[in-house]
Amino acid sequence: MAQSNPAAAIANVFKTPELKSKIGFTLLALVVYRIGAHVTAPGIDVAALLDFFRSQQQGGLLGLYDLFVGGGLSRATLFALGIVPYISASIVFQILGAVIPSIEKLQREEQGRKKIEQWTRYMTVAIAVMQAWGFALFTESLQGAVAHPGFAFRLQMTLFLTTGAVFVMWLGEQITERGVGNGASLLIFFSIVERFWPSIVQTVGFVSTGALSTFRLVVLVVVMIAVVAATVAVTVAARRVPIQIPQRTMARGRQRESAKNFIPLRMNAANVMPIIFAQTVIVVPGTIAQFSKVPWMQQVAEYVQPGTIAYYILNAVLIVFFTYFYTAIIFNPIDISENLKKQGGFIPGVKPGAKTAEYIERVMSRITFPGAIFLTAIALLPMWISDLINVPFRFGGTSLLIVVGVGLDTIQQLQQHLLLRKYDGFMKKGRVRFRGRQATGF
Repeated sequence: MAQSNPAAAIANVFKTPELKSKIGFTLLALVVYRIGAHVTAPGIDVAALLDFFRSQQQGGLLGLYDLFVGGGLSRATLFALGIVPYISASIVFQILGAVIPSIEKLQREEQGRKKIEQWTRYMTVAIAVMQAWGFALFTESLQGAVAHPGFAFRLQMTLFLTTGAVFVMWLGEQITERGVGNGASLLIFFSIVERFWPSIVQTVGFVSTGALSTFRLVVLVVVMIAVVAATVAVTVAARRVPIQIPQRTMARGRQRESAKNFIPLRMNAANVMPIIFAQTVIVVPGTIAQFSKVPWMQQVAEYVQPGTIAYYILNAVLIVFFTYFYTAIIFNPIDISENLKKQGGFIPGVKPGAKTAEYIERVMSRITFPGAIFLTAIALLPMWISDLINVPFRFGGTSLLIVVGVGLDTIQQLQQHLLLRKYDGFMKKGRVRFRGRQATGF
């Protein structure tokens, strides 16, 4: 694999006025987002809210949500809901497209996709209103968190947080249209990355106070490096299915064959979504139990709390299940077969049409299994290692998968811009281009 000079590639980025403008707009939009993510909504005692989040075990539903919004939920900022309502609405229509033929038909048409985008915006507002109202009720349940609880406070919080969520959705769309990368993904990416530096400072503090020994720190760093390397490797891993496209006669009798002679099927097509779904299903009982007095619900919540054997087993089973489930939703072998047939292409040794779709589905099913095992390991191994060596904090694979995935997608877009303008990219020939397009925006 031939490597190009990264320094030269970065210099080429800033030599291109259009690309330079796109990067500048993206950075400006991200600065606006992070400023809004630190403006606290009125009427809330942030100290009381932070005390609650610190008292909760990591991995809870609210903690997972707070991760995606860069701590905005725990600080009750104007952007506390972040881009999550928009992503939730997008996932809903993605699932509906797999089960409702009329929506699937709209997804294949240009005008239909625009209509679905508009429906997604409407659903985003509806989800944001429900989440904002629920957050207002939650803050009222915390002692001393709200100065003047009541209907007026709930209405005020719903208005502020919903407006913030709509603005963040608009900001993400502007980044996608006028900047570099997927706007929704980059907003989550920087929300997660922003918390790296405080985590590093916290780790140094643990070492200086003796809460974390040097040996344990070295083990933790080695594990983290291995996890990052494995994440990058599996994220870009793809099974190449060879295809043949008949030669086409061009002017003056010359012939050429299509440059694309294989179909890349990604091992981790579902990306981080199975981990998110699994953690959400597991922590829901604990979240409900916090606000209820039902004994059996509290017992169930204690039984599946993070760190227990039941938690690890249930999490592993759910991740494998949701990996197959979500891959089946976003991956349609029939569409690939039909598109291949329209181009006159075929897979050697496989009949076009239904047989091709069956073959692609069988291959995808086989490579999904190691992808599911990897997702299970990336989600549970870091937590298990942290518990084993008694580290006073945990690091999970969810944020790591998002950061790696979004980083590779952004580099891929920059690579395409550079190659389009005859510049050398970050990699002359490499696996980054086989990552494919993320269906959820992650």
